[in-house]
Amino acid sequence: MNTKHDPISLIDAPHGYTDWLTELKTRIHSAQQRAALSVNRELILLYWQIGRDILERQAQQGWGSKVIERLSHDLRTSFPDMKGFSRANLMYMRAFAEAWPDVEIVQQLVGRLPWGHNLVLLSKLKDAENRKRYAERAIEYAWSRNVLNIHIETRLLEREGNAVTNFEANLPKPHSDLARESLKDPYLFDFLGIGQEADEREIENALVQHITRFLIELGAGFAFVGRQYHLEVGGDDFFIDLLFYHLKLRCYVVVELKTGVFKPEHTGQLSFYLTAVDAQLKSEHDQPTIGLLLCKTQNRVVAEYALRDSNKPIGVAEYQLVEALPAELQISLPSIEQIEQELGDLS
Repeated sequence: MNTKHDPISLIDAPHGYTDWLTELKTRIHSAQQRAALSVNRELILLYWQIGRDILERQAQQGWGSKVIERLSHDLRTSFPDMKGFSRANLMYMRAFAEAWPDVEIVQQLVGRLPWGHNLVLLSKLKDAENRKRYAERAIEYAWSRNVLNIHIETRLLEREGNAVTNFEANLPKPHSDLARESLKDPYLFDFLGIGQEADEREIENALVQHITRFLIELGAGFAFVGRQYHLEVGGDDFFIDLLFYHLKLRCYVVVELKTGVFKPEHTGQLSFYLTAVDAQLKSEHDQPTIGLLLCKTQNRVVAEYALRDSNKPIGVAEYQLVEALPAELQISLPSIEQIEQELGDLS
């Protein structure tokens, strides 16, 4: 069988050519990314300017809402190849400009996010400061629109740092602050699709089966190591419910599940596991292992007392197996599906 070769590919590359080609490819990819970001930023700024103009003319000249329908028709006629000038999208441009009156915020923050992300922020969050916090986090961790939507619906930032911990007493700053912010309370496991009567093993199995959603709920930095992780201590076998490694904290995180109410004796078992992991798994470059005890319910005062004299860094938080969004959040704002349906011509 004859095999055709590109004659150029048969030419011997000079010394150093391969490394240079790799560097050029990296530069080209970087330039493409910068170009895409620049185009997106200009588009978002254009949308903001259109929205601001609509706001000003309606306020100063008393234009009614019908002018937006006329504007949509005229812009689509003038720019037939350009999407985004539907009446619905022009209304969102107006709302966008109203939500972000400061052009510097648009240029430096939300202009770095795609329009779809901005629609999620705009439709799901009423408070400007909250929108800003979620926008910053979406940029920092490169969240997709779906992930951003999940985090807003589950009130991620409102839950962060709420777990009862003794990190301040057992970890040096700023590591203790970073560790505290890495935990939340409560954890929402409604995506598991299991009832309140599920036992610890059932919850473990479901979490592992839905590991992607579980990692999203845990937050950035968590890497899954294993479930029922085996440790041998003094000839006896012990099994950790769930073991993770946190890439940013540079430490192991032991997660223990309890289907009932928090009890002080739970911290003793968890402390033992932390000692064992530090002795057997932790390297000289790792920070001390952290424990997270997840209970169906907890008394914060009891948890604080139980952790007060412990010399191991432990956090205690609740988990919820059913959806727990506030009713007002569910009914007062349009869903992303509704937005996408209205803006079908943007895709």
